Amino acid sequence: MRPDASWSLQPGVLCAVAVLAGAYVMGWRRARARAGGRGADALRLTAGLGGLVAVLVALISPLDRLSDQMLSMHMLQHLLLLDVAPVLVLLGLTKVLLRPIARQLLRIERGAGALAHPALAVALYVAGTWAWHVPALYDAAVRHPLVHVTEHLTFLAVGGLYWWHLLSPVRARAGLSGMGPAVYMASTKVLVGLLGVMLAFAPGTLYPHYAHQPRYWGLSAHDDQAVAGLLMALEQSLLMGIALAVLFFRALTESERREQRAERLLEADGA
Repeated sequence: MRPDASWSLQPGVLCAVAVLAGAYVMGWRRARARAGGRGADALRLTAGLGGLVAVLVALISPLDRLSDQMLSMHMLQHLLLLDVAPVLVLLGLTKVLLRPIARQLLRIERGAGALAHPALAVALYVAGTWAWHVPALYDAAVRHPLVHVTEHLTFLAVGGLYWWHLLSPVRARAGLSGMGPAVYMASTKVLVGLLGVMLAFAPGTLYPHYAHQPRYWGLSAHDDQAVAGLLMALEQSLLMGIALAVLFFRALTESERREQRAERLLEADGA
């Protein structure tokens, strides 16, 4: 049996994404005029708009309709909102692009105090993900539109805050340094990946809503749940590996730049 794979065109989502895309493109054009490719290159534009496209794929494409019928599709929707969209949007930002609002952002972060600490982002990311996968809440999100919207906003919020500490081009305090990024990534991705493993190898079906769905694409409810868990575990592992590789490369590059600056200073002192 084939599931319903129609589009769910939601005017509110379309309008919000259109406004954000327009504001981003305008900011990108101003940054490019001010600083050229260093301030806003084509790759940044592609990443920023790609993050907004990921939101559209999650919320208005056939994936949204499929998420009501298959747990694996619902999981894919969550991963797009929790990780893919925030990562791409933040990669699309630069210091030059954020300059008009940088002071406000820094003031907010300083005023937040301990609430702006990376540890809180880790706690919210893990707690938010686990909480929304409690069967009662998960089924409530599928059955009640307002709960479903709250779930999506939660994933976007905790995902955005979590990745901000790693990818933000402007920070009020010193960012994660040394082994900090590795610990930051491992502490979340391992715990969330563990949730995926538990779903994949659970002995029975955990979500009553999906237990009563037809066998779409030949998958039983238990098989669909296993696929959903494997998707989560695999995504968390791959994302952690890629992010750590990028952070390691960035650390090597920054170390090389520091050494070059030190050598130039020594040469200047010798002259």
